[in-house]
Amino acid sequence: MMKLSRRSFLLGGVVILPYLSLERQFLAVRRYRVPIRDLPPSFEGFTILHLSDLHDKEFGKENERLIGMIAQERFDMVALTGDLVVGGAPSLLPALQIIAGIKRSSNVPLYSVPGNHDWMLRRGDEFNRQLTEAGVTVLSNRSTVLEAGGQRLFVVGVDDPVTRRDRLDEALKETDQGAVRLLLCHSPQLLPQASRHGIDLMLSGHTHGGQFRLPILGACYVPALGIFPRWDYGRFNSGRTTLIVSGGLGESCVPIRINIRPEFSVITLVRHQEPS
Repeated sequence: MMKLSRRSFLLGGVVILPYLSLERQFLAVRRYRVPIRDLPPSFEGFTILHLSDLHDKEFGKENERLIGMIAQERFDMVALTGDLVVGGAPSLLPALQIIAGIKRSSNVPLYSVPGNHDWMLRRGDEFNRQLTEAGVTVLSNRSTVLEAGGQRLFVVGVDDPVTRRDRLDEALKETDQGAVRLLLCHSPQLLPQASRHGIDLMLSGHTHGGQFRLPILGACYVPALGIFPRWDYGRFNSGRTTLIVSGGLGESCVPIRINIRPEFSVITLVRHQEPS
């Protein structure tokens, strides 16, 4: 059997690595229809644009490719679920470019919650201020209400659970028990708690779908969730609660994705129909 020299191995890596990094540039749109019990008729068809884990990445100059794809969608609200920045020299500029692009083409509310990378170098408060100045409502352990046709839907947001800043009980204080409640939370690890509180829909990111994704087995490892985590990517249900975990837009550690393209989600709420 012919031995592979160190030089040949390194040359092979130089050739292969660019191909492995290609997938990270091919954007996908993931669509969901989520039945909600007791959804007010005014919110039938209410649609959410969900963006997560940008990690200060750009798709084209000034994120023009991503902004162009978003402009083709119809949505009533934008949810940003954290990790807009990454690394030792984080930049919020790519996220601000996307936010400005959304605001140019639509007039919908934008809501954001922090992720663990947003708190690196203790700059979370600074980034939250910049987002607020850009017209985003930052929901750090608090809630707000959307009204349509005299009916209401609560949007609840918690600070980052990976760094233990989440306070779901505090965030739920201003919501009505029995009302439809949407939870924005960077990491899916709060699903059991959300289910106990009867949250209707929970939107999360953090996992990148594993970033390196094995067929059938899924994500090998996710920080704070461990090896082969239960809630790695896609749709999950627990009691009344539907959880949607975005594969996210960016990467951390290495700029490579395998079997999981960067994505944003478009989620439409529909009234739950009891089986006849």
